Amino acid sequence: MASLYETDFYAWTQQQTKLLEQNLWEKLDLPHLVEELQDLGRRERQELRNRLSVLLGHLLKWQYQPEQRGNSWRATIREQRTQVQLVLSDNPSLKPYLAEALAIAYQLGQDLAVQETGLDYSTFSADCPYTLAQILDQAFFPSP
Repeated sequence: MASLYETDFYAWTQQQTKLLEQNLWEKLDLPHLVEELQDLGRRERQELRNRLSVLLGHLLKWQYQPEQRGNSWRATIREQRTQVQLVLSDNPSLKPYLAEALAIAYQLGQDLAVQETGLDYSTFSADCPYTLAQILDQAFFPSP
């Protein structure tokens, strides 16, 4: 027989919340609660990587296709910087993960830049050409 967790996730969350509020520890679905808490942490790391990758992809496009620059790219860069800062302010314990996230995000950012510009991978540096301070600086826009 399938559990509520498997058949109606939202109802399961509401049930678990009520059990927690009522201190009914013995009735909690601990294996699934542990799984969901671990997944929440993974999602925050993924959110940081995703925001950084979009930001880096647009910084690369800005640098390597200056003739295509426009308000849309500028707005995307601004928005992603703000979103990265929000993720970090909501989750300060992710700051030590930034170097690892940046390495992964740069590869994803290259993919985005290649897809959207038609430029070859060899156009871009193998390693991220921007410092973290530059990446997060609202005033920084790379030169060609």
